[in-house]
Amino acid sequence: MSDDQDNGQDTGRALPERGLPAERVLGDVKALRAGDRPTHGGRLFAYVYDPAVPGLDELAAAAHAGSAHVNGLDPTAFPSLLAMENALVGAAARLLGGGPGTNAPDVVGSVTSGGTESLILAVKAARDARPDVAAPRIAVPVTAHAAFAKAAHYLRVALDPVPVDPVTLRPSAAAVAAAIGPDTVLVACSAPSYAHGVVDPVAEIAAVAAGAGVRCHVDACFGGWTLPWLRRLGEPVPPFDFAVAGVTSISVDLHKYAYAPKGVSVLLHRTPALRAPQFFAYADWPGYTMVNPVIASTRSGGPIAAAYATLRHLGEDGYLRLAAATRDAVAGLADAVRGTHGLRLLAEPESTVVCFTSTDPTLDLFVLVDELTARGWHTQPQLSYGDLPASVHLTVTAAVAPRVAEFGPDLADAAAAARAAGPVELPAELTALAATLTPDALTPELVAGLAAALGLGGAAAGAVGAAAGSGGAAVGSGGGFAPDATVNALLDAAPPALRERLLVEFVGLLQRPTY
Repeated sequence: MSDDQDNGQDTGRALPERGLPAERVLGDVKALRAGDRPTHGGRLFAYVYDPAVPGLDELAAAAHAGSAHVNGLDPTAFPSLLAMENALVGAAARLLGGGPGTNAPDVVGSVTSGGTESLILAVKAARDARPDVAAPRIAVPVTAHAAFAKAAHYLRVALDPVPVDPVTLRPSAAAVAAAIGPDTVLVACSAPSYAHGVVDPVAEIAAVAAGAGVRCHVDACFGGWTLPWLRRLGEPVPPFDFAVAGVTSISVDLHKYAYAPKGVSVLLHRTPALRAPQFFAYADWPGYTMVNPVIASTRSGGPIAAAYATLRHLGEDGYLRLAAATRDAVAGLADAVRGTHGLRLLAEPESTVVCFTSTDPTLDLFVLVDELTARGWHTQPQLSYGDLPASVHLTVTAAVAPRVAEFGPDLADAAAAARAAGPVELPAELTALAATLTPDALTPELVAGLAAALGLGGAAAGAVGAAAGSGGAAVGSGGGFAPDATVNALLDAAPPALRERLLVEFVGLLQRPTY
């Protein structure tokens, strides 16, 4: 027992004066986890992907533990990891229209830590393939994942946003063509877009890109492991993979609908020549020659082994069953939205997303989200953007299927409660400030003043910190910090640049060392 414990002053710091017994440490971790969102049970519509398959967690954890200390830095030293990575790439390639006997027989790929890394590498490969372009640019729909903006920022590539139709939520091939210029090195599209769950017109966009001699990347991180199974089930999935001639690369996350533990993604290229610029090699120093296909050098084999075990255990028949359960759950949730007065689907579901908005001025979506949270449903509000209204996003997994019958009555009840509570009313001075304040003028003192004006006090950092969830793609639903609807209303009233700075300031307050 440590001195900290003897004195009743153990603060849970990572490095106590004296080491603690294993059971005590695991108990501390369990206690910390008690405040997290539930990762199982079918009531969390973001962040996690739960197939509700008995024993799968234990299998993946055992595989992870068995390879956790294997280092992917040198595949010749650990051939087990190389074999598993090649098998995962082969599985993804076959599922997405590549491999022997297809129009893309030479597909190659790499396993990355997640979708963001896959997208960064896709942009890097496109940029480095064009050393003749001094100021490279990428053309990306505004509905594409924010990781493209992150890639552009990190790699000093200009981002040209392509508008989408406010009704279809998709970019047109003509709009993409208009965005392509002599310095464009990559065109991107989504299958589907995360926010709304709709598949971009990949075939038309890829044709435009090919005509201009530009690479075309399909971000299928979210849906790449689901759309093929839905197609096999008879759903009308449009062409989006390597069967489309102009598609040069595809990303697909295995820690999403392949239901592998986080974080594992696969980045595929149609040919080895297209992948070559993705690598980083450096020999001009006295140490070992560094050759990395991905961003990290040292990589734990744990996630790769866990993904390999998950795919082999579930098999094609298992994924087909899970896709069918998810499809049925999507249909049931969409029916619940259609049956709730004052709500409408922002898009007819065509993948694994249900996205809806409010048509009733007295029904505040952000208040509705809080009411759903109070009833045990953790959803993801999305702020308004241009012509697109604020919405609520539901990522649907197989685990949701047994819960669908409960959602409709709870949604109706939450909507009635939200109407009774009324919309969030920000103080007029705050609304004016949000509309006129520049990001550079946002000081820590001003952030504290905003929190006080909202009546959030010490919970402000937590509330807005919760709002910064989901990898920065949207505003999260909070929980344990109230009132989140007020925070989301303030963010919704602010232009995007100010939203970004507000969240940076609040998350900065959250990420302080524990001494």
